[in-house]
Amino acid sequence: MNRRSVIKKSFFAAFPHTLPIFAGFWFLGITYGIYMNTSGFSFLYPMFMSLLIFAGSMEFVAVSMLLGVFNPVQAFIMTLMINARHLFYGISMLDKYKGTGLKKPYLIFGMCDESFSINYTAEIPIGADKGWFMFFVTLLNHFYWFSGSTLGGVFGSLLTFNTEGLSFAMTAMFVVIFMEQWLKEKNHISSLLGLSLTLICRLIFGAESFLIPAMAAICLTLMLLKKILSKGDCAQ
Repeated sequence: MNRRSVIKKSFFAAFPHTLPIFAGFWFLGITYGIYMNTSGFSFLYPMFMSLLIFAGSMEFVAVSMLLGVFNPVQAFIMTLMINARHLFYGISMLDKYKGTGLKKPYLIFGMCDESFSINYTAEIPIGADKGWFMFFVTLLNHFYWFSGSTLGGVFGSLLTFNTEGLSFAMTAMFVVIFMEQWLKEKNHISSLLGLSLTLICRLIFGAESFLIPAMAAICLTLMLLKKILSKGDCAQ
């Protein structure tokens, strides 16, 4: 199979995995564009922010920062807290990104929650290239967010509907991804550990501050129990 055929097969293998993301990203992206529009910003703001920042939660928060007093230190700390989970994503993807060549910088830049979930768990079909598969997953998800945000910014002033509740689309999507992973697992120890540790951190740290401690606890626990979990998989 020549290189062109491999790239084409990788694209068509990646595309179906991103379709659920397309629905969620377009809803939220359009909502974000409308939000920017109603806040007094040109469509150029959501267009370039979605293209160059590509961090949905942070982009929503950035609206109030742009409207407020310039405070780079606060912006840095806020961005670090909101996106700190990507530190753990990056550690998890060290082996996955090996051998991806010039695609690696873009894979790192474009690694959002959804791209991480797909690239980490998806089974790449025979004939497709791992690096190109992950590249197209990342590129397609980036395009969905960029196009949705741009359309929302352009047509926001023409639309009048209540967007309350649209953000739940992403929560629902993650539940579906979790359930798919649950069905693929040979045992559910790691999933149950993740749920338990997240609940404990939620009770201890509260709704506003539990995410980073939860991810740190999950990462540390899985590293400590790696051999035991591996033996459990082999036993299955």
